[in-house]
Amino acid sequence: MENKIKSFTDLNAWKEGHKLVIIIYKQTKKFPKEELFSLTNQIQRSSVSITSNIAEGFSRRSDKEKIQFYYIVLGSLTEVQNQLLVARDIGYIDNKTFKQIADQTIIVSKLCNSLIKKIKIHNT
Repeated sequence: MENKIKSFTDLNAWKEGHKLVIIIYKQTKKFPKEELFSLTNQIQRSSVSITSNIAEGFSRRSDKEKIQFYYIVLGSLTEVQNQLLVARDIGYIDNKTFKQIADQTIIVSKLCNSLIKKIKIHNT
């Protein structure tokens, strides 16, 4: 029996993206208060953009629009990866935490690329 995807929350890309957002929010709570409106805010916004664009892409009718939003997700993932490097290099997160979060970004990226590929294959 096939599981029908009825909502964006059924997408594995969204589920794994949501895990990423939660991890990032938990970690950024530990960042220095002076970073609240700087790196903390930036990485939180970038991470939420991932799941928001997966959700918005899911709701779009045309495949072209869906793909456009999923490409935005890939851009937001790259932003998060860059911000993680900064956080690690200035000592806000340790190497173990960095690897855990970076690995999660790779999982989400692969799932998002899979969504794009399925749409493109469907259209050929």
